[in-house]
Amino acid sequence: MSGVITHHVPDALLAAYAAGNLSHAFSVVVASHVSMCPQCRAGLEAHRAVGGVLLEDTETVAVSSGLKDDILSMLDAPFIPEPVYERSGVYPGPVMQALKGRAPRWKTLGMGVRQDILSKDKSGSVRLLHIQPGQAVPDHGHNGMELTLVLQGSFSDETGQFGVGDLEIADEDLEHTPIADDGGACICLAATDARLRFNAIVPRLLQPVFRI
Repeated sequence: MSGVITHHVPDALLAAYAAGNLSHAFSVVVASHVSMCPQCRAGLEAHRAVGGVLLEDTETVAVSSGLKDDILSMLDAPFIPEPVYERSGVYPGPVMQALKGRAPRWKTLGMGVRQDILSKDKSGSVRLLHIQPGQAVPDHGHNGMELTLVLQGSFSDETGQFGVGDLEIADEDLEHTPIADDGGACICLAATDARLRFNAIVPRLLQPVFRI
């Protein structure tokens, strides 16, 4: 791979992230890509600037005295900021934030693939994947959207090759078999908003155990 990021966050996703309308799982991936990609970072700032102008032009609406008192009482409550984590090795700051500063706790899925689930709830999940060179994630489709960001190494599938910083976006129309390229383990950050749709019987049987 050339080291140049060629697969970026689509404009619609950047706009949703800037507006705070993305789930936590997708937000971690988008924030991580933006931290690695000057082009998308500039695009995000443009969306934020537009949002600021829109807020300035929006007609103000009076609020009730009760709501005002509730907000002021919240401001009076003690505020304890969360720690802010910087990049560590191949892991961008947003990933370290999700890890809460710890090292990944890898759990084996078999076939040269390991994972660390960073968060999982009804809106989706985000996890780190560690794939040995030449190994594949079993052939699968999607019941929703999946974002996969490469942090180390590279992988290839039916749609092309993805290197460090590249973001693959998969939806219900894509069935693929991602394979880690030669030259070192591939580490990815992956987020989904629905369970994957595996084609082989063994991955389907193990799916509830691995929470994929």
